[in-house]
Amino acid sequence: MKHVTVVQHSQPEWLGHIEDHLEGRGIRFGYHRPFTTGGKIPDIATVGDGLILLGSGGWGAASPGHLLPTLDAEVRLARACLMLNKPILGIGLGAQILSLAADGGVEQTPLTLSAGYATRVIDTALDGMLPTRFPQVVFMRDRVRPPDYAQVLACDEAGHVAVFQIGPNAFGFTGHPGVRRAMIEELIMETDEALANSGETLTRIGELGPAIEDALVPIMTGLVSLTGWMEATAT
Repeated sequence: MKHVTVVQHSQPEWLGHIEDHLEGRGIRFGYHRPFTTGGKIPDIATVGDGLILLGSGGWGAASPGHLLPTLDAEVRLARACLMLNKPILGIGLGAQILSLAADGGVEQTPLTLSAGYATRVIDTALDGMLPTRFPQVVFMRDRVRPPDYAQVLACDEAGHVAVFQIGPNAFGFTGHPGVRRAMIEELIMETDEALANSGETLTRIGELGPAIEDALVPIMTGLVSLTGWMEATAT
């Protein structure tokens, strides 16, 4: 049975609907919470069969005064996973960390909340399983700039990178593909920054709920296939 290591950066932002897909496939996962008392970033030696880096609420990877406290350590961890060919899934800030680990960049932007759609730009994305068009819910500070050699798989309605791939088994999603409305509600309550049209956006996220769950089915099928999380562990 495979085991995936998950790094969580704020209490409200977790795997969401992704948990159901991992559990349904018998893939175990464990959270590491460096923001809690006694919490820390896992060592590369203790990372299981893959690493998932979640979003962060108000933290970013480029904006002064809002840098994730464990940013450097997580970039080193993600770089070590890339070197060892361990699968990575980066979501939100996690995608920024993956980009930095792969010698890409991150652009400074304000904290943003948006709900719309992303569009696939490569037919073979995620083993052909990435939907042509799928919901894109973003609660994130700063914007990812993947390295030139990265493969962009999808873009959002503004033309920015929504999904990208590094090598055979590392993926960055700027939106959370398994998001639940309650997660965003708690993230909004946690921040002291004003977010334009947050009420309207929450309503939109609620309306997108069924489409988010539907799109996650092929997305997880493609991710699990390319990460090898369903393959038998050697004994």
